Amino acid sequence: MNRENKRKKYEKGYYKTHACTESFTCKVCGRPVVSGGAGSDHRNHCPNCLASLHVDREPGDRDADCGGIMDPIAVWVRKNGEWAIVHRCRRCGALSSNRIAADDNPMKLMSIAMKPLCLPPFPLERIKEMTLLMGGEGVIR
Repeated sequence: MNRENKRKKYEKGYYKTHACTESFTCKVCGRPVVSGGAGSDHRNHCPNCLASLHVDREPGDRDADCGGIMDPIAVWVRKNGEWAIVHRCRRCGALSSNRIAADDNPMKLMSIAMKPLCLPPFPLERIKEMTLLMGGEGVIR
């Protein structure tokens, strides 16, 4: 790589307009991660454990000084029906959203999506009682 291309690669906002084809080793699970198979030009998380690194303030700017591990904490569905992963930084607590990749671990995605149903903030045994308190009949029809 010549000096011009090397300088250009690290210009502010470079990753917003150019494909990220770099491979890396996941800091959480230790597996090698390659850009191929993502279904996108921008691989930003491990397809196995879905963890990421806090490197951006805005998508693609590589401007964050934190560098902390971003844990996948939730999934959500965008207006167009596309799924995205919500990450939270272990170091600074920043939240970000990244679209899922074609080769992401489907069981990990589903386990994150099901977590609120598996660990509700109230005892399920009391759901009938709580429904009655809210003025409902407590019966599902």
